[in-house]
Amino acid sequence: MKKYIINIGLGIVLLGALSVSCSDNFVEREPVYSIDSENYFNSESDYKNALIGAYDLLQSTYINVLLGEIASDNTLAGGESASDVIGFQQVDEMTHTAVNSNIKDVWNWMFAGVNRASYILEFKDKTDFSGKNQILAEAHFLRAYYHFELVKWFGGIPLNGDKRFKLGDEKKVPRSSVPEVYASIEADLLYAIDNLNPNAPEVGRATKGAAQALLGKVYLYQDKFVDASKVLDKVIESGKYSLVADYNTIFENAGENGKESVFEVQYSDAEGAGFTCLQCSEGNVAVGFNGIRNYVGPVFDSGYSFNVPTAKIANAFEVGDKRKDVAILDIVAWAAANNATYGTGYKHTGYFNRKYLPRQGDSNIGDQNLTNPNNYRAIRYADVLLMAAEAYSRGGLGDGKARTYLNEVRRRAFGDLNHDIAASGPALTDFIWSERRFEFVGEGIRFFDLVRTGKAAQEIAGFKAGKNEIFPVPIEEIQFANGNWQQNPQY
Repeated sequence: MKKYIINIGLGIVLLGALSVSCSDNFVEREPVYSIDSENYFNSESDYKNALIGAYDLLQSTYINVLLGEIASDNTLAGGESASDVIGFQQVDEMTHTAVNSNIKDVWNWMFAGVNRASYILEFKDKTDFSGKNQILAEAHFLRAYYHFELVKWFGGIPLNGDKRFKLGDEKKVPRSSVPEVYASIEADLLYAIDNLNPNAPEVGRATKGAAQALLGKVYLYQDKFVDASKVLDKVIESGKYSLVADYNTIFENAGENGKESVFEVQYSDAEGAGFTCLQCSEGNVAVGFNGIRNYVGPVFDSGYSFNVPTAKIANAFEVGDKRKDVAILDIVAWAAANNATYGTGYKHTGYFNRKYLPRQGDSNIGDQNLTNPNNYRAIRYADVLLMAAEAYSRGGLGDGKARTYLNEVRRRAFGDLNHDIAASGPALTDFIWSERRFEFVGEGIRFFDLVRTGKAAQEIAGFKAGKNEIFPVPIEEIQFANGNWQQNPQY
């Protein structure tokens, strides 16, 4: 894969020629070619190729998931030593500053995604063809997805409407407020909902249900409980999604893009990658980083032993919860039962993130630790149910419906009706929040759940209220802006 990049004040922004996503079943085309961006969008294929480029940045969200989980109380940074990927270690210890290359990656890569989506929308009126609304709707969805990641991580960010950021804009375009960013995200998703098909034209592309689910999450993050409940109910009532019977199958290859998947980031092991351009990998880089250090044995491949679950989360599961052994691999017990050997890394806990461990049998072309094909289940139907339950509970909209959605998830987790929750009011909300933790261990959700519910300071060691709810804008961006952007508080 070839990328053409320009460094400007908004990090790495991709212009002109666009790269190809080779992910799973989503759109293949001939090798990329260089063309002047202002003379592009003269045909349907130009728009389609630009859309592939906008999807391609989803694969770099592996860093959002990996670093987001490390920031929570679920896992420790791990790795080989205290200096192994120092940016991870700093986020784990809550000592990160504006000089952190991994946080900078989140900023750079998400803005690259924004720019690619906005590139399409900038030229939305240039050429007409049948089906263009579908492409424009997907571009709106993707821009909303990238903007949502950015506002979660950094708070208010610069917005530039339906056009790309260009050199010098960092000195002129201000940072918008958080409400303004959310308003932009909502507008993009409402457009997407009105124009997307319930069925994806190809595996991995956005659907109406995906846009509705993401909008429900956006509303929930703003405590707009009535709005969240209405749009999430539409996803539930569509009948297109359901919980799979066996929780374990979700995270194996056979479970990719299944009936529980509302939106999934596609990865492939068919194209090699290297450390010089991790965002170029078509594989899920986080998987190799999660892998068991120096592992020799069945089922799994080895890896770098980052993002290791804590004993606290391993011991927190209720007796009989089938999700524990799917989410967390007890390496001592596993090695004894399977005649396996392994090494211990920094902050070794004895546990690994089993959902996203590298599996044997993949092609892993190039560096096997960087080209794992495990898709990221970005929005699962279980998330839709628990978000809806929370909206009904916290919004005072009906504890009965909240319990119904919550207990649907719990019945799958325990395989019986004996663990249903009968609570009401604030106690019910607490059960829903707790359920979210166990359902989504290892999926990069916990930190942001703790922040939005005001519980981060009491659960995350080193977390400072009023500061660590968001991350610092990379120092280079503040410098490029030359006084136009202020740093986030206390950084």
